[in-house]
Amino acid sequence: MRERSPRLSVAWKVGIAGVAAQGVTFGFARYGYGLFLPEIRGQFDLSVSLVGVIGSATYISYLIALMLVGILSARFGPRPLVVAGGLSAAAGMLLVAYAQGTGMLITGLVMAGLSPGFAWAPYSDAVDRMVPVRQRERVMALIPSGTAFAVIIAGPLAIIAHGPSWQYAWTAFALAALAVTVYNARILPGGPHHRSPRTPQQRLGLRWFARRQAVPLYVTALSYGLIGAVYWTFAVDAVSQDLKEGDPTGPVFWTVMGLAGTAGVFTGPFIERLGQRRAQACLFLSMAAAIALLGVAPGALPAVGASAVLYGPGFMACSGLLAVWSYQVFPEQPSTGFSATVFFLGIGTIIGPAALGSFADHYSLSAAFLLTAGIAVLTLPARPGRAAGRPAAVTPVGEAGADTSDAPRAGTRG
Repeated sequence: MRERSPRLSVAWKVGIAGVAAQGVTFGFARYGYGLFLPEIRGQFDLSVSLVGVIGSATYISYLIALMLVGILSARFGPRPLVVAGGLSAAAGMLLVAYAQGTGMLITGLVMAGLSPGFAWAPYSDAVDRMVPVRQRERVMALIPSGTAFAVIIAGPLAIIAHGPSWQYAWTAFALAALAVTVYNARILPGGPHHRSPRTPQQRLGLRWFARRQAVPLYVTALSYGLIGAVYWTFAVDAVSQDLKEGDPTGPVFWTVMGLAGTAGVFTGPFIERLGQRRAQACLFLSMAAAIALLGVAPGALPAVGASAVLYGPGFMACSGLLAVWSYQVFPEQPSTGFSATVFFLGIGTIIGPAALGSFADHYSLSAAFLLTAGIAVLTLPARPGRAAGRPAAVTPVGEAGADTSDAPRAGTRG
């Protein structure tokens, strides 16, 4: 008789589905705009300020998706929301790939910008429902690292598909989004999230969202969104400004950032070892240094390389930190609480590109990066409470706990 190959545990399936979804929605649909910005600017003749406005418009759509997730997640469950995100990513990227004018380009970018808003927060509920309690925080910390793996793929594609061929890369991104959407539709649960009858039900009023321990979480998310949006939108443009057409420095920089960002798979052990307070300080100092290097020496290869190496793991790990931190602050309804957290992140992403793009038009892009680095440093006092790091006390019934095999551990496999 043939031996059956070992089946993946439910936790592994959720981890793979989440990593893939974050890759296509963040790494391709959202951040692909910054990677291909030199080609897009050249084809559509966009000013720096208009680039910033378009970037902010994509983040407004992201914010709208987050609001819908906060309203709909408890009723419909993770599956339809993640599927909506995947489909908006695919449709938006196809519109961008075949845009005949600025209007069609912006429409596609805005539609693609919806996708990560739909496809990130629902995994808080998916993990809570499907993954055994002892493995949840590591899986949550692992999922955002999918962005880094997508960035690694996108960078070489940008080298191959430079100039007018950039549209073929966006077509490939769209096809990948469709494939990932089908996989998630098969894996994720739908329907309301039924919790244990011992868990008291709370009304989701302002007081529920405005609990005291959530304030530093919201401040950190706001700053993280702002500085991240500025870097992802303008970094490749900054390092490519004085280069000849077709120079691979920008895509290579992007790829190095993605490779460094794969260290985000160690976010779980990193947080466990340092604690959330020290982890938050380390990550924001790393991102501040990375952004400042582009402000000081955007044309110097050592500075550009150091910026990519510092920013990649700092940004990816901070996503995981926010997911774990939010889960501990809002254990009763993880997806709704995380939607509120990412809502503040979304506000930062809207403010960042437009405000800093306008600032760069009046002063310089280097000055805008230095200002952004200063904002990252000012975030340091908004730290998790001293009790952060304790596991959430709420354990749901239903699908969760049915599979107790090993989950994807952030320190072993990505």
